[in-house]
Amino acid sequence: MVETGSISILLAFIISVYVLIASLYGVKTKKWDFVRSAENGAIAVLFLLIIATIALLHSLINLDFSLKYVALNTSTDLAMIYRFTSLWAGQAGSLLLWCLVLSIYTAIVVLQSRNKDRQLMPYVLATLATVSIFFIGIVAFVESPFEKLPFMPQEGRGLNPILQNAYMAIHPLTLYFGYVGVTVPFAFGMGALISGKLGDEWIRYSRKWALFAWTFLSIGLLLGARWAYLELGWGGYWAWDPVENAAFMPWLAATAFIHSVMIQEKKGMLKKWNMSLIIITFFLSIFGTFITRSGIISSVHSFAQSDIGPLFLGFIAFILLFSFGMFLYRINDLETENSFDSILSRESAFIFNNLLFLGAAFAVFLGTIFPILSEAVTGNKILVGPPYFNRVNVPIALVLIFLMGVGPLISWRKASFKNLVKNFLYPILLAILTVVVLLVFGMKDVVALISFSLCAFVTGTVFTEFFRGTRVRTKRGENFLLAFTRLVSKNKRRYGGYIVHIGIVLIVIGVTASSVFVTEKQATLAPGESMELRNYNLRFDGLEQYTTDAKNATIANLTLLEGGKQIDTIAPEKNIYKYEGNREINQETEVALRSTFKDDLYIILSSFNEDGSATIRVMINPLVNWIWAGGLVLVLGAIVTMWPTRSRSRQEAFIRYTVSDHDNPVKAS
Repeated sequence: MVETGSISILLAFIISVYVLIASLYGVKTKKWDFVRSAENGAIAVLFLLIIATIALLHSLINLDFSLKYVALNTSTDLAMIYRFTSLWAGQAGSLLLWCLVLSIYTAIVVLQSRNKDRQLMPYVLATLATVSIFFIGIVAFVESPFEKLPFMPQEGRGLNPILQNAYMAIHPLTLYFGYVGVTVPFAFGMGALISGKLGDEWIRYSRKWALFAWTFLSIGLLLGARWAYLELGWGGYWAWDPVENAAFMPWLAATAFIHSVMIQEKKGMLKKWNMSLIIITFFLSIFGTFITRSGIISSVHSFAQSDIGPLFLGFIAFILLFSFGMFLYRINDLETENSFDSILSRESAFIFNNLLFLGAAFAVFLGTIFPILSEAVTGNKILVGPPYFNRVNVPIALVLIFLMGVGPLISWRKASFKNLVKNFLYPILLAILTVVVLLVFGMKDVVALISFSLCAFVTGTVFTEFFRGTRVRTKRGENFLLAFTRLVSKNKRRYGGYIVHIGIVLIVIGVTASSVFVTEKQATLAPGESMELRNYNLRFDGLEQYTTDAKNATIANLTLLEGGKQIDTIAPEKNIYKYEGNREINQETEVALRSTFKDDLYIILSSFNEDGSATIRVMINPLVNWIWAGGLVLVLGAIVTMWPTRSRSRQEAFIRYTVSDHDNPVKAS
């Protein structure tokens, strides 16, 4: 299997080079058989990479320690699920996964687009092949997952303990589908620039691909936050870690792109801006991969030091030079068809929205690379921590929330005073009422007041849109539920986007509450002693220890009381693993969590002593579950937006069939 995997990767590289050459030669000479051959080659690459992936999985599952990758990332004590997920736990395996996911996307693009737009699609395929050549080349010649050791060790180093978590088992996979998915709209953009077909075709082709990638980036970020919350034992879910930032930056740029393409589709505007945005989004995606795999930045997520950093830098330089070179070459063909009529318009709201998203991405980018720049210039690595990111991004986020409420209701072209009053009166009143109620209940934090009031404002604008549309349909004789369902199904893109906005509102509420109003206490307790936090009383009942083939574990048995009554038993845990893991982390904390929709009681066993006492850290994090609930709503909205719409002919046929059934009771029954 090892030789089969290595040969498959080498063949995939050779065929990817052929796909690039054949697609370009075919479109230039109009010999479409070469283009068809290139398309078949792209599908062959997919099958070859599937074979290589299966070969590596076979070695991981069967613990073939003769392979360096298997020896570094598995051990005999490792559960079967984590042997499988160790496929993407290390450098070479994660790069192979990147190649596989890109080949899946490329094959889908080929199958969807055969015999369509012969001037554009070969260049799209050539762009995808170029990216494939780079990544498959690294796996084939630099970071091979099938590299053999000069000897056969008796035991592997084991999987990094902090990766032995259900969320981490799927978080990287979802993030990869987002990261790699950005390549497809970028390829359509490059195809448009190279072919000169700079109308709206590439936008229509790439919009759903961009939304698909954005959705998986969103899921990946949320799963990563959930993993950090449960696994790292520090009580938070977002620390502005460099690798967190690496995934967040393309998410910000992709969000700007998804909003911005609406202006081009509806008004023929922002053509230059949209092309720049997709280039920047793809650059940030590759840059994030570079950060994760080069080892130049210290992170709890990143891989070890590697030799592929210079290769990534060269590829990034090539992307930027070629992309913006083509952009400048075609800049006269990207002229806008229309101009802005007023600053008080939906177009302007979208522009401000875009600028802020891009500004946030730049601020995160600067904070992420600053330690590298400072070390290169001064020799001292100056770390940039959460205070910088919060100080810069919190005000940007608050303005973005405001614009999220303005966008749906403000008029296109130019909004009149009458229009503004009509559309925004009730949402503004709801925001003011929210502030008043919160002040009455004693809330004094300014940022929280602004955040919650803006969330109320956005909620008001979204429900105004849903209510107005549903009311119009109920006046035609439809009941409310049917009217609401048909309203959404007739314009999935618009109302799916509003559902996404509600998801964002829930996330913002959860982030605000859990950031501003967290309560924390730490105490060292002997068995039988208690500590109090708010209305909770936590009694320490003693330590318990056990051992497995993988670890030595210590549990703190705690009894939770509220109002003098026992409501739960809780057992935070600290584990010391017998194998170091691939980053020499051999300790891990299993937090105890009592979670409700109101707050989370988050309990950490910080340390324990030989006399049986233990240091317990307790936090009450308000509304954290609103973040995860908001994530589910966000994904639901994205699915609604991407859900395919039946063609008009099929809809008419369905209507005729339904009507005929209605008129024919026998058939209908």
